Amino acid sequence: MRIILAVLSILMTTSFIGMADGGKRKDRPSTRSGFAKVDADAVQIVRDAWGVPHIFAKHDHEVAYGLAWANAEDDFATMQELLIAGQGMAGRHTGKDGAKRDYMAHLFDVRGQVDAQFDTVFSEDFKRYIDGYAQGLNAFAHANPDEVLVHGLFPIEGKDLVYSNVFAACIVSGAHNDVAAILKGQHDRSGTWMGSNAMAANAGLTEDGSTILMINPHQPMEGPFSWYEAHLCSEDGLNILGGLFPGGPAIFLGTNENLGWAHTVNKLDLVDVYRLETHHRRKRLYKLDGEWHRMKIRPVLLKVKLSELLTVPVPKITYWTEHGAALRSKDGEFFAIRMGANQRVNTIEQMYRMNKASNFDEFYSALSMDTYPRYNVIYADKEGNIMYLNNGLIPVRDDVHDWSGVLPGNTSATIWNSFHTIQERPQLINPTCGYVFNTNNTPFNATCKAENLRATDFPAYYGFDTGDNNRSSRMMELLEEYDRLTLEDVKRIKFDCQYPDSSAFMASMDNFMKLDPDRFPDLAESIVKMQNWDRRATCDSEGAGMFILTYKYLFDKLEMGVHSFMDGMDVPEESYIEAIGYARGHLMEYFHTLDVTLGELQLHVRGDKEYGVNGFPDALAANYSMPYTNGRFKSFVADSYVQFAQWKDGKLTLESLHPYGSSNREGSPHFSDQMELYVEQRTKPMTLNREEIFRDAERIYHPRQKQ
Repeated sequence: MRIILAVLSILMTTSFIGMADGGKRKDRPSTRSGFAKVDADAVQIVRDAWGVPHIFAKHDHEVAYGLAWANAEDDFATMQELLIAGQGMAGRHTGKDGAKRDYMAHLFDVRGQVDAQFDTVFSEDFKRYIDGYAQGLNAFAHANPDEVLVHGLFPIEGKDLVYSNVFAACIVSGAHNDVAAILKGQHDRSGTWMGSNAMAANAGLTEDGSTILMINPHQPMEGPFSWYEAHLCSEDGLNILGGLFPGGPAIFLGTNENLGWAHTVNKLDLVDVYRLETHHRRKRLYKLDGEWHRMKIRPVLLKVKLSELLTVPVPKITYWTEHGAALRSKDGEFFAIRMGANQRVNTIEQMYRMNKASNFDEFYSALSMDTYPRYNVIYADKEGNIMYLNNGLIPVRDDVHDWSGVLPGNTSATIWNSFHTIQERPQLINPTCGYVFNTNNTPFNATCKAENLRATDFPAYYGFDTGDNNRSSRMMELLEEYDRLTLEDVKRIKFDCQYPDSSAFMASMDNFMKLDPDRFPDLAESIVKMQNWDRRATCDSEGAGMFILTYKYLFDKLEMGVHSFMDGMDVPEESYIEAIGYARGHLMEYFHTLDVTLGELQLHVRGDKEYGVNGFPDALAANYSMPYTNGRFKSFVADSYVQFAQWKDGKLTLESLHPYGSSNREGSPHFSDQMELYVEQRTKPMTLNREEIFRDAERIYHPRQKQ
C-alpha cells in the first residue's frame, strides 16, 4: 500500500496551503474590514450528548463567529495548519516541508489572484460572514495565547480564509503532482486519490415513498482532511448539519431542512502543463505565436525553521507567463501550468450558497457559480428530487491536441480561456428507476443501465475514468436484491463488508485461486485459507486477515495504486507465493499461529482505546490501515463521516456517525465516545429541531473564555 500512503502524505502536507510572503505580517485589528464587532452574547453554542456543537444566532455572521469558536475549542491545533499555511508561515512552523508548501502557493500566485478579485467577486453578505468567522477565531486565539502555534499568526481577516481555500483548490485539482514531476525532470502527469461513497433514492425505489440520502466520505480520520461535525442555525435562513474540515467556515457536505448533498472525488483533467520554447541565449524569453515574450520574475523569501531558535531566509524565484505559473525543471527546461483553481477564487462562497439553498433550483443556481475545482455531487431533497452531477472546472479545449500529456507552449491555440458550464457536465436528474450513486467510479454507471449516460456524448479531454471499482460493482449487486428500499436497506448497503462476485479486481485474482496448494507444502494451509475466504472483511474472518497481509505486501512490492481496484492486477504466480510467504511469516512471528482474525490484526485506535474493526480497501465499508504495534495495523482512512437523511411526509430524520468523537482534545469526554458505535456500525440520532436540541442539551453557553 506504499503508493496509497505516499499520495495521502502529499495531500495532507500540501492541502489548505497559503501564500508565501516569508511569514512577514503587519499587526491589524480584526475589524479592519469595516464590519461591526460581533457580540458574543448574541451567539449560543449548544452541545448535545455527543458534544456536537449546534450554533444559534440571529444572523449568519454571528453563527460563523460561534462555529469558529466551537471548532477551536475542539481542535484549534488542526485549524491552525490551514491558517499557518495561509499566512505564508508553513516554513516557520515545520521547516523544509512547510517551505515547499509556501513555494507552491507563491508559484500559483494565490494572494495576487485573490487580491485582484476579492472586492468584485464576493458578495457583501458573504464578506460579512467570513469576517464574523475571523473575529470568532481571533477571539479564541486572544483568550488562549498559549495554544497559538506560530507567533504573529493572529489576528486574521476573512480574506485570509480565501487565500487558504484557493490554494487548497489548486491541490485538489492535482497541480502539486505536476509541480513535483517538473522539478524532478520526469514530466509524469499521472496521479491517484482516495475514495468515497454516496447514494440518493426517491419514491421511484423506496418502499414508503420517502427520499433517502447517504453521505459517506472516505478520508484520513485525523489531520486537515478529517471531518468536524456541526449544526449551523440562524434567523437568516441557515439551518444545516454536516461535516466540514477543521477551520472550514461552512458545511462542506450535509443536510438542511429541505435538501442535502454528498461529495465524492472524481477523476478529471483539470490542469494543463506546457513545455515552453525558450531562447538559447537570452534568459527568461519564451516564444509564443512566433514572437518572444519575457517571463515575469516573481521572487520570494521563504522563512525556514531549522530549530526552535533558528529560522533562516531562503530566496526562491518563480515565473509568470501568458499560460500562468511557470517554473524551471531539474534538467533546465521551463514549463508552465494552467488551471481553473487559481482563476475562480470564490469556491468558499459557493459552499455557503449551497448551505443556504432551500430547493433544487436554488441549489443548482449555487452550483452554477462554477467555482468548485472538482467533486461529484449526489443530491436529494424533501420534494423527491435526486441528482448525480460530475462537477469540475473543465476548460473548453480544442480537439486537435493531446490534452492528457505535456502541451506545446509556443502557440496560443493551447491557451484556453473559458470553462464548460454546469449544463455541459455529466448529470442525471430524477431518473425513473429512482436512484443515483457514485463510489469514485465512472460517471457512466450512476443509475440503472437503461438510463445511464454515454461517454461518447462528452469530449475525451474531460479525462473521465470509464471503469468500475469493487465498491460500484458490489453496490450494483446489492441493489439488484431489492425491488424497493427502506432506510435500513440503505444502511446495510453502506456498511457492507464484502467484495463483489464480479469485478476487474476479483477477476485478476483467478491465477491465485487456481494455485495447487500441494505444490507448496510449507504454504498450503495459508493458500487454502485464502482460497476458502468468503470475501467478507469482517472482524471474525481468518481468511480476511490472511488476505489483507498478502495484498498489503503485493501493493507495496509491485507499487500498485488504487487504480488496481478498477483495472485489476497483473500478479505473476511467484509474486503471490512470495506474498503469502510474507503473510505466513508475519502471523507466526507476531501471533505464533495462522488462526488470526481480521479483528485481531486490524484495529480502530485512539488514545488508549483499541477495537477490532471491519472493512477493507475498496469495500463499501472502506478501511485503509497502516502499521501500528506488535504486528498489528490501525485504520487511518476509512468511513471518516457517515450521515443518513430521510424525508418522509414532510418530516426529516437524520442520523450520523464520526469515527472518534466531536473533540480532538484528549481530556474531553467526546474525544473517543463514538468509537464503539463506529466499530459496531451504528449511528446516532441527530436533529435540526431547536426545541429538541435545547431540551436535551449537555451544555449551553456563549463563546467566551472560562465557561
